[in-house]
Amino acid sequence: MINRSPALIVRSRGVSDVIATVTFARERGMLLAIRGGGHNIAGNAVCDDGLMLDLSEMRSIRVDPDRETARVEPGATLADLDHETQAFGLATPLGINSTTGVAGLTLGGGFGWLTRRYGMTVDNLRSVDIVTADGKLRHASDDEHPDLFWGIRGGGGNFGVITSFEFDLHEVGPEVLAGPIVYNGEDAPAVLRHVRDFNEDAPDESTVWAILRKAPPLPFLPEPVHGIGVVIVVAFYAGEMETGEEVLAPIRSFGDPIADAVGPVPYAAFQQSFDPLLTDGARNYWKSHNFSTLSDDAIDTAVEYAATLPSPLSEIFFGQVGGAMARVPTDAMAYPHRDAAYAMNVHTRWEDPAMDDECIAWSREFFDAMAPYATGGVYVNFISEREGEENLAYGENYERLVELKTEYDPTNLFRMNQNLEPVA
Repeated sequence: MINRSPALIVRSRGVSDVIATVTFARERGMLLAIRGGGHNIAGNAVCDDGLMLDLSEMRSIRVDPDRETARVEPGATLADLDHETQAFGLATPLGINSTTGVAGLTLGGGFGWLTRRYGMTVDNLRSVDIVTADGKLRHASDDEHPDLFWGIRGGGGNFGVITSFEFDLHEVGPEVLAGPIVYNGEDAPAVLRHVRDFNEDAPDESTVWAILRKAPPLPFLPEPVHGIGVVIVVAFYAGEMETGEEVLAPIRSFGDPIADAVGPVPYAAFQQSFDPLLTDGARNYWKSHNFSTLSDDAIDTAVEYAATLPSPLSEIFFGQVGGAMARVPTDAMAYPHRDAAYAMNVHTRWEDPAMDDECIAWSREFFDAMAPYATGGVYVNFISEREGEENLAYGENYERLVELKTEYDPTNLFRMNQNLEPVA
Protein backbone atom coordinates (compact mmCIF):
# COMPACT_ATOMS: atom_id res chain seq x y z
CA MET A 1 0.00 0.00 0.00
CA ILE A 2 3.03 2.27 0.37
CA ASN A 3 4.55 3.32 -2.95
CA ARG A 4 7.04 6.13 -2.44
CA SER A 5 10.35 7.02 -4.06
CA PRO A 6 12.99 8.87 -2.01
CA ALA A 7 15.47 11.05 -3.85
CA LEU A 8 18.26 9.57 -1.76
CA ILE A 9 18.71 6.59 0.55
CA VAL A 10 21.51 6.51 3.10
CA ARG A 11 22.33 3.14 4.67
CA SER A 12 24.19 4.13 7.81
CA ARG A 13 26.76 1.90 9.48
CA GLY A 14 27.49 4.02 12.51
CA VAL A 15 26.86 7.19 14.47
CA SER A 16 28.98 9.37 12.19
CA ASP A 17 26.78 8.41 9.23
CA VAL A 18 23.65 9.34 11.18
CA ILE A 19 25.09 12.73 12.17
CA ALA A 20 26.12 13.46 8.59
CA THR A 21 22.71 12.46 7.23
CA VAL A 22 20.69 14.51 9.73
CA THR A 23 22.92 17.52 9.09
CA PHE A 24 22.64 17.08 5.30
CA ALA A 25 18.83 16.93 5.45
CA ARG A 26 18.53 19.90 7.82
CA GLU A 27 20.86 22.18 5.85
CA ARG A 28 19.05 21.46 2.57
CA GLY A 29 15.53 21.50 3.97
CA MET A 30 14.91 17.94 2.77
CA LEU A 31 12.06 15.75 3.94
CA LEU A 32 13.65 13.09 6.17
CA ALA A 33 12.30 9.58 6.81
CA ILE A 34 13.86 7.17 9.31
CA ARG A 35 13.76 3.40 8.80
CA GLY A 36 14.53 1.15 11.77
CA GLY A 37 13.18 -2.39 11.51
CA GLY A 38 10.77 -1.43 8.73
CA HIS A 39 7.86 -3.29 10.39
CA ASN A 40 5.33 -0.51 10.96
CA ILE A 41 2.54 -0.44 8.38
CA ALA A 42 1.97 3.35 8.35
CA GLY A 43 4.78 3.77 5.78
CA ASN A 44 6.56 6.56 7.64
CA ALA A 45 9.92 4.87 7.03
CA VAL A 46 9.91 5.98 3.38
CA CYS A 47 9.13 9.33 1.73
CA ASP A 48 8.66 10.80 -1.73
CA ASP A 49 11.48 12.97 -3.12
CA GLY A 50 13.22 13.26 0.25
CA LEU A 51 16.00 11.51 2.15
CA MET A 52 15.48 8.08 3.69
CA LEU A 53 17.88 7.12 6.47
CA ASP A 54 18.00 3.31 6.63
CA LEU A 55 19.35 2.05 9.96
CA SER A 56 18.91 -1.66 9.20
CA GLU A 57 22.66 -2.36 9.03
CA MET A 58 23.15 -1.00 12.57
CA ARG A 59 21.93 -4.04 14.48
CA SER A 60 24.64 -5.03 16.94
CA ILE A 61 23.64 -6.06 20.46
CA ARG A 62 25.91 -6.28 23.50
CA VAL A 63 24.62 -8.08 26.57
CA ASP A 64 26.21 -7.58 29.98
CA PRO A 65 24.97 -10.63 31.91
CA ASP A 66 26.49 -9.43 35.20
CA ARG A 67 24.74 -6.05 35.13
CA GLU A 68 21.73 -7.59 33.38
CA THR A 69 21.66 -4.91 30.70
CA ALA A 70 21.80 -4.85 26.89
CA ARG A 71 23.03 -2.20 24.46
CA VAL A 72 21.04 -2.35 21.23
CA GLU A 73 21.51 -0.54 17.92
CA PRO A 74 18.44 0.83 16.09
CA GLY A 75 18.33 -1.66 13.21
CA ALA A 76 17.89 -4.68 15.48
CA THR A 77 14.66 -6.66 15.50
CA LEU A 78 12.98 -8.37 18.42
CA ALA A 79 14.35 -11.70 17.15
CA ASP A 80 17.89 -10.28 17.21
CA LEU A 81 17.53 -9.09 20.80
CA ASP A 82 15.85 -12.25 22.09
CA HIS A 83 18.55 -14.37 20.44
CA GLU A 84 21.33 -12.58 22.29
CA THR A 85 19.66 -12.15 25.68
CA GLN A 86 18.30 -15.70 25.89
CA ALA A 87 21.85 -17.03 25.65
CA PHE A 88 22.06 -15.87 29.28
CA GLY A 89 18.48 -16.67 30.29
CA LEU A 90 17.58 -12.97 30.18
CA ALA A 91 14.99 -10.84 28.38
CA THR A 92 13.33 -7.44 28.38
CA PRO A 93 9.63 -6.83 27.64
CA LEU A 94 9.10 -6.53 23.89
CA GLY A 95 6.25 -7.04 21.42
CA ILE A 96 4.64 -10.19 20.01
CA ASN A 97 6.12 -10.40 16.49
CA SER A 98 9.82 -11.06 16.12
CA THR A 99 10.24 -9.06 12.89
CA THR A 100 9.30 -5.86 14.71
CA GLY A 101 12.10 -3.31 15.02
CA VAL A 102 13.28 -2.65 18.56
CA ALA A 103 13.59 1.09 17.89
CA GLY A 104 10.07 1.82 16.70
CA LEU A 105 8.51 -0.50 19.25
CA THR A 106 10.37 1.21 22.09
CA LEU A 107 9.72 4.79 21.02
CA GLY A 108 5.97 4.10 20.96
CA GLY A 109 5.89 2.34 24.33
CA GLY A 110 6.20 -1.38 23.65
CA PHE A 111 4.08 -4.10 25.28
CA GLY A 112 3.88 -7.87 25.08
CA TRP A 113 3.99 -11.08 27.09
CA LEU A 114 6.32 -9.78 29.83
CA THR A 115 4.60 -6.43 30.35
CA ARG A 116 2.43 -7.44 33.29
CA ARG A 117 5.43 -8.76 35.20
CA TYR A 118 8.18 -6.34 34.19
CA GLY A 119 6.44 -3.32 32.68
CA MET A 120 6.52 -1.84 29.21
CA THR A 121 9.57 -1.68 26.98
CA VAL A 122 9.99 2.03 27.86
CA ASP A 123 9.79 1.18 31.57
CA ASN A 124 12.94 -0.90 31.09
CA LEU A 125 14.84 1.67 29.05
CA ARG A 126 17.84 2.89 31.04
CA SER A 127 19.40 5.33 28.57
CA VAL A 128 19.80 6.21 24.89
CA ASP A 129 22.26 7.88 22.58
CA ILE A 130 20.35 10.19 20.23
CA VAL A 131 21.24 12.45 17.30
CA THR A 132 18.93 15.46 17.57
CA ALA A 133 17.89 17.87 14.82
CA ASP A 134 20.94 20.09 15.34
CA GLY A 135 23.18 17.15 14.40
CA LYS A 136 24.54 16.68 17.92
CA LEU A 137 24.89 13.33 19.66
CA ARG A 138 23.42 13.40 23.14
CA HIS A 139 23.26 10.78 25.90
CA ALA A 140 19.85 10.87 27.56
CA SER A 141 18.89 9.18 30.83
CA ASP A 142 17.33 10.05 34.15
CA ASP A 143 20.58 11.88 34.96
CA GLU A 144 21.51 13.45 31.61
CA HIS A 145 19.00 15.44 29.56
CA PRO A 146 16.18 13.97 31.68
CA ASP A 147 13.55 16.09 29.91
CA LEU A 148 14.55 14.63 26.55
CA PHE A 149 14.65 11.13 28.04
CA TRP A 150 11.13 11.69 29.36
CA GLY A 151 9.87 12.53 25.87
CA ILE A 152 11.68 9.73 24.08
CA ARG A 153 9.86 7.12 26.19
CA GLY A 154 6.57 7.13 24.32
CA GLY A 155 6.89 10.21 22.10
CA GLY A 156 7.57 8.27 18.92
CA GLY A 157 10.35 9.36 16.58
CA ASN A 158 9.72 13.05 17.17
CA PHE A 159 12.98 14.00 18.89
CA GLY A 160 15.78 12.50 16.83
CA VAL A 161 17.49 9.32 15.70
CA ILE A 162 18.39 6.87 18.46
CA THR A 163 21.74 5.23 17.75
CA SER A 164 21.86 3.09 20.91
CA PHE A 165 19.33 1.85 23.46
CA GLU A 166 20.30 0.53 26.91
CA PHE A 167 17.77 -1.85 28.47
CA ASP A 168 17.40 -3.53 31.82
CA LEU A 169 17.09 -7.32 31.53
CA HIS A 170 15.30 -9.90 33.68
CA GLU A 171 15.57 -13.63 34.22
CA VAL A 172 13.16 -15.29 31.76
CA GLY A 173 13.05 -18.85 30.47
CA PRO A 174 14.75 -20.37 28.66
CA GLU A 175 11.39 -22.22 28.73
CA VAL A 176 8.02 -20.68 29.59
CA LEU A 177 4.52 -22.08 29.83
CA ALA A 178 2.60 -20.68 26.88
CA GLY A 179 0.44 -21.42 23.88
CA PRO A 180 -2.97 -21.03 22.23
CA ILE A 181 -6.34 -22.57 23.08
CA VAL A 182 -8.75 -22.47 20.13
CA TYR A 183 -12.55 -22.38 20.42
CA ASN A 184 -15.30 -22.29 17.84
CA GLY A 185 -16.40 -18.73 17.11
CA GLU A 186 -19.90 -19.56 18.31
CA ASP A 187 -18.46 -19.85 21.82
CA ALA A 188 -16.80 -16.41 21.66
CA PRO A 189 -19.21 -14.52 23.97
CA ALA A 190 -18.80 -17.05 26.78
CA VAL A 191 -15.05 -17.49 26.21
CA LEU A 192 -14.34 -13.75 26.25
CA ARG A 193 -16.35 -13.28 29.43
CA HIS A 194 -14.48 -16.14 31.09
CA VAL A 195 -11.11 -14.69 30.05
CA ARG A 196 -12.13 -11.28 31.39
CA ASP A 197 -13.27 -12.71 34.71
CA PHE A 198 -10.13 -14.85 35.07
CA ASN A 199 -7.86 -11.89 34.29
CA GLU A 200 -9.46 -9.70 36.97
CA ASP A 201 -7.54 -11.43 39.77
CA ALA A 202 -4.68 -13.08 37.88
CA PRO A 203 -1.10 -12.55 39.15
CA ASP A 204 1.37 -10.39 37.24
CA GLU A 205 3.12 -13.51 35.92
CA SER A 206 -0.04 -14.47 34.02
CA THR A 207 -1.02 -12.90 30.70
CA VAL A 208 -4.02 -14.08 28.69
CA TRP A 209 -4.96 -12.54 25.34
CA ALA A 210 -7.97 -13.20 23.11
CA ILE A 211 -8.07 -13.07 19.31
CA LEU A 212 -11.13 -13.17 17.05
CA ARG A 213 -10.41 -14.29 13.48
CA LYS A 214 -10.78 -17.04 10.89
CA ALA A 215 -8.82 -20.14 11.84
CA PRO A 216 -5.41 -20.13 10.15
CA PRO A 217 -3.95 -23.42 8.84
CA LEU A 218 -1.99 -24.15 12.00
CA PRO A 219 -0.55 -27.67 12.29
CA PHE A 220 -2.38 -28.49 15.55
CA LEU A 221 -5.81 -27.57 14.09
CA PRO A 222 -7.81 -30.20 12.18
CA GLU A 223 -8.16 -29.31 8.50
CA PRO A 224 -11.99 -28.96 8.53
CA VAL A 225 -11.56 -26.10 11.02
CA HIS A 226 -9.31 -24.04 8.73
CA GLY A 227 -11.10 -20.87 7.64
CA ILE A 228 -13.99 -20.97 10.11
CA GLY A 229 -14.57 -18.28 12.71
CA VAL A 230 -12.68 -18.96 15.95
CA VAL A 231 -11.63 -17.31 19.17
CA ILE A 232 -8.01 -17.99 20.11
CA VAL A 233 -7.06 -17.63 23.76
CA VAL A 234 -3.31 -17.25 24.16
CA ALA A 235 -2.01 -18.00 27.65
CA PHE A 236 1.46 -17.10 28.94
CA TYR A 237 3.05 -17.55 32.34
CA ALA A 238 6.32 -15.80 33.22
CA GLY A 239 7.37 -17.82 36.24
CA GLU A 240 7.86 -21.32 37.62
CA MET A 241 6.40 -23.95 35.32
CA GLU A 242 4.61 -25.90 38.04
CA THR A 243 3.01 -22.77 39.49
CA GLY A 244 2.00 -21.70 36.01
CA GLU A 245 0.18 -24.98 35.44
CA GLU A 246 -1.90 -24.32 38.56
CA VAL A 247 -2.56 -20.65 37.76
CA LEU A 248 -3.61 -21.29 34.13
CA ALA A 249 -5.70 -24.40 34.93
CA PRO A 250 -9.03 -22.47 35.01
CA ILE A 251 -8.32 -21.07 31.55
CA ARG A 252 -7.42 -24.46 30.09
CA SER A 253 -10.35 -26.32 31.65
CA PHE A 254 -13.04 -23.98 30.34
CA GLY A 255 -15.60 -25.08 27.75
CA ASP A 256 -14.99 -27.38 24.81
CA PRO A 257 -11.95 -26.17 22.88
CA ILE A 258 -11.06 -27.36 19.40
CA ALA A 259 -7.41 -27.55 20.43
CA ASP A 260 -5.16 -26.78 23.40
CA ALA A 261 -1.50 -26.23 22.52
CA VAL A 262 -0.38 -24.74 25.84
CA GLY A 263 2.85 -26.27 27.13
CA PRO A 264 6.53 -25.67 27.84
CA VAL A 265 8.13 -23.79 24.97
CA PRO A 266 11.42 -21.90 24.54
CA TYR A 267 10.73 -18.22 25.16
CA ALA A 268 12.52 -17.09 21.99
CA ALA A 269 10.49 -19.59 19.94
CA PHE A 270 7.21 -18.42 21.42
CA GLN A 271 8.15 -14.84 20.54
CA GLN A 272 8.18 -16.00 16.89
CA SER A 273 5.01 -18.08 17.00
CA PHE A 274 2.82 -15.39 15.41
CA ASP A 275 5.29 -14.46 12.66
CA PRO A 276 3.52 -16.65 10.03
CA LEU A 277 0.43 -14.45 10.40
CA LEU A 278 2.44 -11.30 9.56
CA THR A 279 4.44 -12.24 6.49
CA ASP A 280 5.46 -9.57 3.99
CA GLY A 281 3.35 -8.52 1.04
CA ALA A 282 -0.14 -7.97 2.45
CA ARG A 283 -2.12 -4.75 2.68
CA ASN A 284 -2.80 -3.45 6.18
CA TYR A 285 -4.94 -0.94 8.00
CA TRP A 286 -4.90 -0.84 11.81
CA LYS A 287 -6.84 0.95 14.53
CA SER A 288 -6.68 0.61 18.31
CA HIS A 289 -8.47 1.32 21.56
CA ASN A 290 -7.55 0.93 25.22
CA PHE A 291 -10.00 -0.51 27.74
CA SER A 292 -10.01 -0.41 31.53
CA THR A 293 -12.28 -3.47 31.41
CA LEU A 294 -14.15 -5.49 28.80
CA SER A 295 -17.82 -4.89 29.48
CA ASP A 296 -20.48 -7.30 28.26
CA ASP A 297 -21.55 -4.73 25.67
CA ALA A 298 -17.98 -4.31 24.42
CA ILE A 299 -17.59 -8.08 24.10
CA ASP A 300 -20.91 -8.45 22.25
CA THR A 301 -19.99 -5.63 19.85
CA ALA A 302 -16.60 -7.19 19.10
CA VAL A 303 -18.19 -10.61 18.48
CA GLU A 304 -20.76 -9.01 16.17
CA TYR A 305 -18.06 -7.37 14.05
CA ALA A 306 -15.88 -10.48 14.09
CA ALA A 307 -18.67 -12.21 12.18
CA THR A 308 -18.16 -9.71 9.36
CA LEU A 309 -14.34 -9.62 9.18
CA PRO A 310 -13.62 -8.33 5.66
CA SER A 311 -10.86 -10.85 4.88
CA PRO A 312 -9.49 -14.21 6.13
CA LEU A 313 -6.26 -12.47 7.24
CA SER A 314 -7.98 -9.89 9.45
CA GLU A 315 -8.32 -10.19 13.21
CA ILE A 316 -9.34 -8.39 16.37
CA PHE A 317 -7.13 -8.94 19.39
CA PHE A 318 -7.47 -7.93 22.99
CA GLY A 319 -4.04 -7.88 24.63
CA GLN A 320 -4.10 -7.99 28.42
CA VAL A 321 -1.75 -5.45 29.99
CA GLY A 322 -1.85 -3.81 33.43
CA GLY A 323 0.15 -5.35 36.27
CA ALA A 324 3.58 -3.73 36.60
CA MET A 325 2.73 -1.37 33.73
CA ALA A 326 -0.16 0.12 35.70
CA ARG A 327 2.02 0.96 38.70
CA VAL A 328 4.03 3.58 36.80
CA PRO A 329 2.65 7.14 37.21
CA THR A 330 1.04 8.64 34.11
CA ASP A 331 3.47 11.56 34.07
CA ALA A 332 6.62 9.51 34.77
CA MET A 333 7.38 9.45 31.04
CA ALA A 334 5.70 10.35 27.76
CA TYR A 335 3.72 7.10 27.44
CA PRO A 336 0.47 7.95 29.27
CA HIS A 337 -1.96 5.02 29.12
CA ARG A 338 -1.36 3.41 32.49
CA ASP A 339 -5.08 2.87 33.12
CA ALA A 340 -5.42 0.30 30.33
CA ALA A 341 -6.19 -3.30 31.25
CA TYR A 342 -6.48 -4.25 27.57
CA ALA A 343 -5.09 -2.88 24.33
CA MET A 344 -7.19 -3.74 21.29
CA ASN A 345 -5.82 -3.86 17.77
CA VAL A 346 -8.21 -3.81 14.84
CA HIS A 347 -5.75 -5.68 12.67
CA THR A 348 -7.24 -5.53 9.18
CA ARG A 349 -5.14 -7.31 6.57
CA TRP A 350 -5.88 -8.34 2.98
CA GLU A 351 -4.19 -8.97 -0.40
CA ASP A 352 -6.45 -7.65 -3.19
CA PRO A 353 -6.07 -3.88 -3.83
CA ALA A 354 -9.70 -3.82 -4.97
CA MET A 355 -10.67 -4.47 -1.34
CA ASP A 356 -8.95 -1.36 0.04
CA ASP A 357 -12.05 0.78 0.48
CA GLU A 358 -14.11 -2.06 1.96
CA CYS A 359 -11.46 -3.09 4.48
CA ILE A 360 -10.62 0.44 5.61
CA ALA A 361 -14.30 1.32 5.97
CA TRP A 362 -14.93 -1.80 8.07
CA SER A 363 -11.99 -0.92 10.35
CA ARG A 364 -13.20 2.62 10.93
CA GLU A 365 -16.78 1.52 11.55
CA PHE A 366 -15.69 -1.06 14.12
CA PHE A 367 -13.37 1.47 15.78
CA ASP A 368 -16.27 3.89 16.14
CA ALA A 369 -18.57 1.15 17.46
CA MET A 370 -16.11 0.27 20.24
CA ALA A 371 -15.36 3.87 21.24
CA PRO A 372 -18.15 4.16 23.86
CA TYR A 373 -16.56 1.35 25.90
CA ALA A 374 -12.93 2.53 25.60
CA THR A 375 -10.77 4.86 27.71
CA GLY A 376 -10.21 7.33 24.87
CA GLY A 377 -6.53 6.42 24.50
CA VAL A 378 -4.94 4.65 21.54
CA TYR A 379 -1.54 3.01 21.01
CA VAL A 380 0.67 5.15 18.81
CA ASN A 381 2.31 2.15 17.12
CA PHE A 382 -1.10 0.95 15.89
CA ILE A 383 -2.02 4.15 14.02
CA SER A 384 -2.02 3.57 10.27
CA GLU A 385 -2.16 7.17 9.13
CA ARG A 386 -2.45 10.71 10.42
CA GLU A 387 -6.11 11.18 11.23
CA GLY A 388 -5.93 13.48 14.24
CA GLU A 389 -5.26 10.55 16.56
CA GLU A 390 -2.07 12.08 17.94
CA ASN A 391 -3.98 13.66 20.83
CA LEU A 392 -5.46 10.26 21.69
CA ALA A 393 -2.05 8.58 21.47
CA TYR A 394 -0.13 11.08 23.62
CA GLY A 395 -3.02 11.79 25.99
CA GLU A 396 -2.52 14.15 28.89
CA ASN A 397 1.22 14.38 28.16
CA TYR A 398 0.60 15.98 24.75
CA GLU A 399 1.24 19.61 25.73
CA ARG A 400 4.50 18.82 27.50
CA LEU A 401 5.60 16.80 24.47
CA VAL A 402 4.90 19.77 22.19
CA GLU A 403 7.08 21.96 24.42
CA LEU A 404 9.94 19.44 24.15
CA LYS A 405 9.44 19.17 20.39
CA THR A 406 9.67 22.94 20.09
CA GLU A 407 12.91 22.94 22.07
CA TYR A 408 14.69 20.04 20.36
CA ASP A 409 13.20 20.09 16.85
CA PRO A 410 11.82 23.61 16.22
CA THR A 411 11.68 23.18 12.41
CA ASN A 412 9.98 19.77 12.61
CA LEU A 413 12.78 17.96 10.78
CA PHE A 414 11.51 14.69 12.26
CA ARG A 415 7.92 14.75 11.02
CA MET A 416 7.52 11.39 9.25
CA ASN A 417 5.83 9.95 12.35
CA GLN A 418 2.71 10.45 14.45
CA ASN A 419 3.79 14.01 14.60
CA LEU A 420 4.04 16.55 17.37
CA GLU A 421 4.10 19.90 15.61
CA PRO A 422 6.40 22.43 17.31
CA VAL A 423 5.04 25.84 18.23
CA ALA A 424 5.83 28.22 15.35
